[in-house]
Amino acid sequence: MNKLLIILLSFLLVGCASYQPVIDSAGKSGTFTEDKAKEITNDLHHCKTLAKDNTNNLVEGGKYVWNFYIRPGVLWLAPKAKYNYPKMYRTCVQNRGHSVLN
Repeated sequence: MNKLLIILLSFLLVGCASYQPVIDSAGKSGTFTEDKAKEITNDLHHCKTLAKDNTNNLVEGGKYVWNFYIRPGVLWLAPKAKYNYPKMYRTCVQNRGHSVLN
């Protein structure tokens, strides 16, 4: 019963976990000739919404359970599941012209 409760709670907690990209807002990035830092707040908000709308919390929670509960049970022989939310968020911010450091 305790394991089932832990699994269900981890599904819910993954929805609360949030990825925050580290952005270099001091200079120009890539091929852009002007500074894009003035639009950073708007861009972060839009990218966060896009990433949340296009990821499934149940699937992301399943990946969390796989990585931290099941994989250690098989001595880390199984491959680690990759999360989609941070990659979507980072790609969106980069495509809007910001330098993401992480």
